[in-house]
Amino acid sequence: MQNIIDELSWRGLIQNKVPGVEEQLKKRTIIYIGFDPTSDSLHLGSLLPIIILIHFQKMGHKSLVLIGGATGLIGDPSDKYDRRIFLSKKTLHKNIESIKNQLCKLLEFHSEKAELLNNFNWMKNISFLKFIRDIGKHFTINYMISKDSVKKRIHNKNDGISFTEFSYSLIQGYDFFYLNQKKNCFLQVGGSDQWGNIITGIELIRKKTGKKAYGITFPLITKSNGKKFGKSEKEENIWLDKNRTSPYKFYQFWINVSDVEIEKFIKIYTFLPQEEIHSLILKHRNNPEKRFLQRKLAYEMTKWVHGNEAYEKVIKISNLLFEKKYTNTLLQSLDEKTLFSIYQNIPNMLFSKKKFEKGIYLLDLLILSKFFSSKSKANRALNANSIYINKIPIKKNILLNKKNIIKKRYILLQFGKKEFFIVKLK
Repeated sequence: MQNIIDELSWRGLIQNKVPGVEEQLKKRTIIYIGFDPTSDSLHLGSLLPIIILIHFQKMGHKSLVLIGGATGLIGDPSDKYDRRIFLSKKTLHKNIESIKNQLCKLLEFHSEKAELLNNFNWMKNISFLKFIRDIGKHFTINYMISKDSVKKRIHNKNDGISFTEFSYSLIQGYDFFYLNQKKNCFLQVGGSDQWGNIITGIELIRKKTGKKAYGITFPLITKSNGKKFGKSEKEENIWLDKNRTSPYKFYQFWINVSDVEIEKFIKIYTFLPQEEIHSLILKHRNNPEKRFLQRKLAYEMTKWVHGNEAYEKVIKISNLLFEKKYTNTLLQSLDEKTLFSIYQNIPNMLFSKKKFEKGIYLLDLLILSKFFSSKSKANRALNANSIYINKIPIKKNILLNKKNIIKKRYILLQFGKKEFFIVKLK
């Protein structure tokens, strides 16, 4: 079999690994990765474990994809400084179904390659007394509080850590033990913040069976400013659900990855072979202004997550918004279908036509539409000649009326070169 460790390593997808895992992976191995349904959509951070699973599948290994119906009721304290808000069972069920649908679009599930599981199906039958007697006895309090995820919370004077969250590591460890016994699983993969939880599972398997199990973690990807990758400059998460993050916004996120970060991300987030990536990097370095890597990454990711039809639509909208040839005159000539497509894909707001009967001042519209968070910020942008209405630069706080409306229904707002907002009148 091909060396999966070498493949993941050159891509920058390995942070820690248990000694001996290379030898284990010389033969077909069953691995597992878990997703807690804390939201009704996966996001860019969730793509990393999915990508890693696909790499394993391509090299002949089988994966168990676990949705945490049980652990989701508790909440993982890892990488969290405050107590989690518990989800209702109704919300949790809705989240599980949504995440299942997303996973099935991105991964190939059949008995030889991957299985989709829910840990609630085996945890629901275990009594509390049985769990703390059979599992809890294998771990000391000293061992539990030595974990980084617990130590950070214990030293949080405001909140500390609840017993519920404190027990999370044991439940995740039991999942690994259960899958080892029932599914012959010998490897767990997770983010670097999961290292302590993975080791708990490995220890439990060793203590209860004497078997050797393994773990691999991938790095939590951050941008050069230290912020988690997957959040926009406005601190909004980039979701895989098109209703939470439009395909257009998803595409633009990749297009705007900085040159400092793009060489790392093209390796991590695509399945392109090493030779092709190195060739693209050289091409990009010679002409960085053409953004070859960003365009390739945006193409690969948008097509994979949202499909070719959505990608083609995004390209059309991007051209309409960004190309200089699309002046106000051309914008006015667009048909309703195209304008509605723009409305669906960029930040937008429905607005009452009645407000335009007597006209509305530009600054008021910028605030009412929430394109700007304050009048002072909007005013500074206006004074800097950075505001456009339907592709026309605006230099003062004009009174907007019917002549500023495209096809009697739309007003396209623009700030600088990259930020757009569209108002639709009803």
